Amino acid sequence: MASMQNETRNACLKRLSRIEGQVRGLSRMVEEDRYCIDIVTQVAAVRAALKKVEEEVLRDHVAHCVEHAIQSGDADEQRGKVSELIAVLGKLKA
Repeated sequence: MASMQNETRNACLKRLSRIEGQVRGLSRMVEEDRYCIDIVTQVAAVRAALKKVEEEVLRDHVAHCVEHAIQSGDADEQRGKVSELIAVLGKLKA
């Protein structure tokens, strides 16, 4: 099983670190009883940032893991990777 490429891993870790800071900021906002709309706006920003991480990981997966399965010529591995991808994409819609 292939893993995430170093460049993608580093970019995702950097993004996740920023997201972690945003979530801590959200906790402070709630503790300080800040205006509801300001909190909701920041929640939306965190969700958008997480979506970017999700997209980056999926892009990496298709570019490397799925591509590797295709190049392997192993029909079972190919079907497995496509099934995984369909399953996760189905969950993302929910």
